[in-house]
Amino acid sequence: MNTDEVERLIESGIEDAEATVTTPRNPDQEFEDAHFAAVVVSPAFAGKSLVQQHQLVYDALDGHMTTDIHALEMKTYTPEEYEEYAGGE
Repeated sequence: MNTDEVERLIESGIEDAEATVTTPRNPDQEFEDAHFAAVVVSPAFAGKSLVQQHQLVYDALDGHMTTDIHALEMKTYTPEEYEEYAGGE
């Protein structure tokens, strides 16, 4: 599985989501490119706890978390939160 495939799964599984997925570290010989990092922005996160937001991402990835993806670092934002975050950099 590559970063484009992970992005596609997240974006198709969460309404109006925009995902940016990268590989945050060198590939592990045992798991190859199974370590990913994702920044996901969606209005669907509004009013949800961080745990609920992350669960939406895991749900969008369906069974891939136990087969194709070894680890996923994620940051989730509503569009308003992301604008504040990105504006502060």
